[in-house]
Amino acid sequence: MKEIDSNKEAWSKISEDHYHTFLAELKSGNHQLNDYIQKELGDISGKSIIHLQCNTGADTIVLANQGAKCVTGVDLVPENIFYARKLASDLGVTNVTFFESDIMTLSQVYSGKHDVVFTSEGVLGWLPDLNIWAKTVRNLLHDDGFLYVFDSHPFFLSLDESKLSGEIYEIKYPYFGKTPDIDDSIGGYASEAKHGVKAYFWMHTISDIINSLSSAGMYIEFFHEYPENFYNSGNMLPSAKTGLFQYPYNADKYPMSFSLKASVYHSNQTN
Repeated sequence: MKEIDSNKEAWSKISEDHYHTFLAELKSGNHQLNDYIQKELGDISGKSIIHLQCNTGADTIVLANQGAKCVTGVDLVPENIFYARKLASDLGVTNVTFFESDIMTLSQVYSGKHDVVFTSEGVLGWLPDLNIWAKTVRNLLHDDGFLYVFDSHPFFLSLDESKLSGEIYEIKYPYFGKTPDIDDSIGGYASEAKHGVKAYFWMHTISDIINSLSSAGMYIEFFHEYPENFYNSGNMLPSAKTGLFQYPYNADKYPMSFSLKASVYHSNQTN
């Protein structure tokens, strides 16, 4: 798929920068999962976790250091996997493995089962088909396993982020649009932005997310919405909650992120 190939090339431009940024943060103890993730993910001691769209592996390593039995990181970009392995080696983390795969074709090349599928912070919009994603998630899980997602809220993604600091709420990206947005730059949160690329990003509605998982035979344990963002989208302040940013005016106006937990559906389960 040309869009995925283009995204792979775009993300490869910032892999080395991400490695250096995350290596410094992990060594200093400044890189950790945000407060919501830490609370909602719960105790992962002894669990087998697969981290989808793991980038250069920083969060994968954090999960491994929090007691997981083993953590497997998967990413589309070969350069990301190279630097993820290097990151783990540099830090002496041994209970992690990484391999390259497009999530859209992962089920064709991997049949492992895990207790937890984890994916977070800027992930779902890079996938063109959530129905394939949800079926892949289900196939990755043991029958008593669960999926955890933390990502940008679709409502926030529809707004013109350049105007939010001025409390101007203008729809820039159609909420129900199915044509991917194309950006000529990539990065900017853990590296300098790189230009001259084509980065394709798909809008997925809340119903797209929930219905894809339901159709794949999973049930939603919770769907939480938050006014904080996990990156500074423009003139934001650090939140009192670790790893998040906020606008002072936005205590209750609109959601910027969400979390979701979905478990494998059992036919004998009652509502």
